[in-house]
Amino acid sequence: MATQSPTRRQAAAKRAAATRKRNAAKRSATTTKSSARRTRTSAARTSRDARRTTAQATRTASRNVDAANTRLGAFGRQAQRALLIQVGAAATVGDKVRQTARTYSKLNRLVRELDRFERRGLRVLGRGQRSVKRRRREFEHDVRGAQRTIETRADGLRADARNAAQQVRELV
Repeated sequence: MATQSPTRRQAAAKRAAATRKRNAAKRSATTTKSSARRTRTSAARTSRDARRTTAQATRTASRNVDAANTRLGAFGRQAQRALLIQVGAAATVGDKVRQTARTYSKLNRLVRELDRFERRGLRVLGRGQRSVKRRRREFEHDVRGAQRTIETRADGLRADARNAAQQVRELV
């Protein structure tokens, strides 16, 4: 092999260096492209995930607002109901007081009301008396039944005693 001159050696070294640089640049470009592709895919996925997360967060926030609104409405209805019960009770008491005052302020109305009380008292007492009579009849019926049962058993015992006495007399 012939010896190379320094100029040729330098030229060969420069060509080799240029090839190495070109190959490194190609590798770097390939790596950069694949990295960019992965970054683009990852960014798209991240963007999609971010949109989904935002939509989910929006739905969750909306549901929380609806739930709070429902709870607040229920509390309001309970408070309103408590107030309306008191107002209704007061109105009923007022109506009853006015009705009572109207009833007892005129003589003919008072007499009519007293007659109504008398009739009602008679009905209640009559109902009570009928109930007492019914219970008394039931009790007497039960007592008569028990008395009949006892008499029947006593008669049976007397007959047995007579038979026993007759047998004793026959044996003696």
